Amino acid sequence: MSSITDFVRRLDGLDFGGLYGEDFFLTWEKSADEINAVFTVAEALRCLRENNVSVKVFQSGLGISVFRDNSTRTRFSFAGACNLLGLAVQDLDEGKSQIAHGETVRETANMVSFMADVIGIRDDMYIGKGNTYMRAVSEAVREGKREGILEQRPMVVNLQCDIDHPTQTMADMAHIIRHFGGAENLKGKKIAMTWAYSPSYGKPLSVPQGVIGLMTRFGMEVTLAHPQGYEIMESVEKVAAENAARYGGKFSKTPSMAEAFADADIVYPKSWAPYAAMEKRTGLYGNNDFEGIKKLEKELLAQNGAHKDWECTEDLMKITRDGKALYLHCLPADISGVSCKEGEVAAPVFDRYRSPLYKQASYKPYIIAAMIFLGKFRQPQRVLTRLAEKKKPRLLA
Repeated sequence: MSSITDFVRRLDGLDFGGLYGEDFFLTWEKSADEINAVFTVAEALRCLRENNVSVKVFQSGLGISVFRDNSTRTRFSFAGACNLLGLAVQDLDEGKSQIAHGETVRETANMVSFMADVIGIRDDMYIGKGNTYMRAVSEAVREGKREGILEQRPMVVNLQCDIDHPTQTMADMAHIIRHFGGAENLKGKKIAMTWAYSPSYGKPLSVPQGVIGLMTRFGMEVTLAHPQGYEIMESVEKVAAENAARYGGKFSKTPSMAEAFADADIVYPKSWAPYAAMEKRTGLYGNNDFEGIKKLEKELLAQNGAHKDWECTEDLMKITRDGKALYLHCLPADISGVSCKEGEVAAPVFDRYRSPLYKQASYKPYIIAAMIFLGKFRQPQRVLTRLAEKKKPRLLA
């Protein structure tokens, strides 16, 4: 298949060896070439599947999913990615495991990994906990491999933590790249990552942080907008500023949603909880202070309620670039008059972008599959070429 030859040629021009045998935690821990390799392999896998070519590169093995927060898109995207590559999926339901009886992270990680090639973890609700937990699992299985307990070390993929949501933001970027006809066309494009009102509280910080941490690597003008009091992690803002300086883009902040939307090529209005409140929430849960949690929830809902005007409306969309900005959301969105009385986005705006939003979500299984593929194969070009040459049909005619 000539298109696979093109993908292989693109990979030949990239230095991505650091992905092999490693985990995927934060996008800014990976080099520009490594990020581009994930996009390239994701495109190649999608191309093969769309041409009815099986990409089952594993004849056996498990993908272990650990979801400590509710999920639809990411849960099924991980399962789809594993199945695409030939791995069976087993969800670790902590309520049905021995964790409640005192089983340690080290023990659990090894016990579920005897036949596992990848562990996908979503742990996003508690500041200072999620990413730390993922790294503890990684170290446990590394030790298991060193000690001869495990025949292979399963890689760990961050399916969303308290810091970043790499599979989401890379799916977002894959959608953006396709929409604008290539990554080379993104330099100077303005993206508005803005807070938006929600009638619920405690939404994770990882999407806005992941967006500013990734999009600033493509020479884009990234504007972060939120009301006073909805700050994110300073350390991630620092990453965004450094990326912008390094890759020729811009990173700015504003307390005005309208200012962020003005002449924007892409808008991403999404609610999140204040960093300080999420820190406090983590401490309250750690102390089993459930009365304190209830009090904090009321305070945060009242704080949100003071900013109901932070809604993505048709009037705001009109001031974007030619009134035609690409609207993004990680879903599910709080749609005014549909899923809630007042929310993040007006129903007419959401309805107009429904199909593009679903296409945006469709990239995630391929991004996850590409992360696994590059983590497991030292020479992915050779594997892709063999798959294309073999042309084993996914569906028998």
